[in-house]
Amino acid sequence: MPTIEYFYSAHSAFAYLGSARLKEIADAAGATIVHKPMDLHRVMEAAGSSAFATRTAAHRNYYFRREIFRWAEYRNAPVMGRPTHHDKGYRTANGMLIAGLEQGIDIGPLAHAMLEGHWRYDADVEDRDTQIRMAKQAGINPEPLLAVADSEEIQAIHQANTDEAIERSVFGSPTYFVDGDMFYGQDRLELVERALAKPFGGKWPINS
Repeated sequence: MPTIEYFYSAHSAFAYLGSARLKEIADAAGATIVHKPMDLHRVMEAAGSSAFATRTAAHRNYYFRREIFRWAEYRNAPVMGRPTHHDKGYRTANGMLIAGLEQGIDIGPLAHAMLEGHWRYDADVEDRDTQIRMAKQAGINPEPLLAVADSEEIQAIHQANTDEAIERSVFGSPTYFVDGDMFYGQDRLELVERALAKPFGGKWPINS
């Protein structure tokens, strides 16, 4: 069975915009999505990206407004603008997703609920009541996930996912791998779809 390795964070705008389309592609190809929630800030820092707060207003307006709004319209994934709690963090939210994976749960619906809740409904993915509501919305019992989401064991996996992402040259969310070939950004999902049917020529990583 083919697999799509999926590196993302629970608050990522472009992961949200591609979330439903990713599932469509995986289902059509009979592929398994391997979720790898990661610390996006550490990944971007390791790649040498500057913090958004340090970038020009024009850059921020393009990235957080024009680009997101266009893709939201194209993917039929409504957004409300930059979420109020976007800078608060996502450690426990990512931890819930990892805990679900460790407990053998299909966490795809919960990941989508978090992403959509954050970007469409201004949900705070680090608020416990909101986490409980989103898990129930996804048909998942939240208590076993929340009981361990911040535990050393789960956060060690979170760190390992992040370290793996850095090692594999991931520099943003979402990033997908098909048979080792890396595709950055939800705007590459149609290439992911093609790679599942017919791999592209060449190899990644490229040895310089």
